[in-house]
Amino acid sequence: MLAFYRITLAALAGWLVYLSYEPHGYWWCAIAGIALLFLALSPWSPKVTGKIGLAGAAQERPSAAFGALLGFVHGVACYLYLLPWIGEFVGAMPYVALSITMALYAIMTGLFGVRVARTRYGFLTFALVYVAVEFIRSSVPFGGFAWVRLAWGQINGPLASLAAWGGPVLVTCATVIVGASLCALVLRSGRARVAAAAGVVAPLLLGLGAWLGVDSPSKTSDEVTVAAVQGNVPRLGLDFNAQRRAVLANHVNETLKLAGTHVDFVIWPENSSDVNPFTDAEAAELIDSAVQAVGAPIMVGTLTRDQVGARNTQVVFDPVTGPGDMHHKRFLQPFGEYMPMRDFFRNFSDLVDLAGDFKPGDGPGVVRIGNTILGVATCYEVAEDPAYRMAVKNGAQILATPTNNATFGFTDMTYQQLAMSRMRAIELDRAVVVAATSGVSAIVHPDGSVSQQTEIFEANHLVEALPLRTGLTPAARFGAVLEWLLVLAGAAAVLLARREYAANVN
Repeated sequence: MLAFYRITLAALAGWLVYLSYEPHGYWWCAIAGIALLFLALSPWSPKVTGKIGLAGAAQERPSAAFGALLGFVHGVACYLYLLPWIGEFVGAMPYVALSITMALYAIMTGLFGVRVARTRYGFLTFALVYVAVEFIRSSVPFGGFAWVRLAWGQINGPLASLAAWGGPVLVTCATVIVGASLCALVLRSGRARVAAAAGVVAPLLLGLGAWLGVDSPSKTSDEVTVAAVQGNVPRLGLDFNAQRRAVLANHVNETLKLAGTHVDFVIWPENSSDVNPFTDAEAAELIDSAVQAVGAPIMVGTLTRDQVGARNTQVVFDPVTGPGDMHHKRFLQPFGEYMPMRDFFRNFSDLVDLAGDFKPGDGPGVVRIGNTILGVATCYEVAEDPAYRMAVKNGAQILATPTNNATFGFTDMTYQQLAMSRMRAIELDRAVVVAATSGVSAIVHPDGSVSQQTEIFEANHLVEALPLRTGLTPAARFGAVLEWLLVLAGAAAVLLARREYAANVN
């Protein structure tokens, strides 16, 4: 009976964590979910079991193996709800496979979480375990999958402002501390309960306090008027080549509506010109017509090829000097933009041949567009910590997330990605311009607020004056170091918990 309760709690916890992500955005659900997960992993005393109708039961400690199962159940319940957009184009099998793969990492959360939950102050060290597992999931193999980080679900809550001090890892850590401490208020007594109360209140107060330091007008060096163009995509009735040319024409036509409007530069989305303008004269002429019409440089998302291979590229086209700086996407999406171990995975499914064969770039993450240094993270790159951190260290005054979400239809994917751009704005004290082929495009201010956004599958454009910022936040300077320290602390917490448990048993 207790096993059933624990499994139910773990599953409910996963579903609650899912509700914290956009487009739902109930940030407090993640805290409740972590509280239930920690409860599922914790020893239950007669006092606790009595409260759930099992009075008289002896204290029950879940085994490490059962803790691993609880972690897996928690992960599956979260990711099966969070990631259906993966299957919008390729069907259910890859989506389910990815969800289960992500849940396999959560086995470690449960396995090691059981050990720390047995200790008196395990509700604090559990956050370190959670962070360590999240780091592994976001790193290996093939660069990991940072899309499912717990922090992204906190964008609407008070803990989001902690991103400026430590990046998403600090937000994740604080969220787990609050949730596990909330559970410990029921499970613990004496000094441990006092510590649990502090674990609930302190991160929230720190988050609210940090909000006072988010958005630093004193570091504004200038202002630029920026346009984000969403040309939209044709959805039916054209072959592949005609689709690509129609998408380019859509972005040209939407940009022509800006003629006569003052803008310092324009951002087009990823894949806004899947016809390479360096090899196709018609595409080059269309882009130039848009550039000349607005009289300002446009950053265009296109596909290029060099001696290394195919590239996913953002190119700046200037009305006077023509093609200029390029950003070749550095952080490519495995199983999408490239296929690791293609021959091996082909043994299981011929869907692997739908993956591209792009090569990563090695540039500085910035382009010069007019008189501005623009940091660029193309689509999936926004989930990767080094992308924008490298950009601001290389002088980026404002950031852009050009993206192509058309493949994912009306799913939650575009809203989940917008939350990442919003957190990057807070983390790095920069405005972010999100330009999507089919939506959602948005203007994000340095405090993470969205002043304008488009609807999905509409042709539209956004124009706004935005600040140019200088200086580096603590997260930009030390975020990577902090993450490593927290990960190492998580490993140490597991070892100490194991030693403490062994001593108590003996």
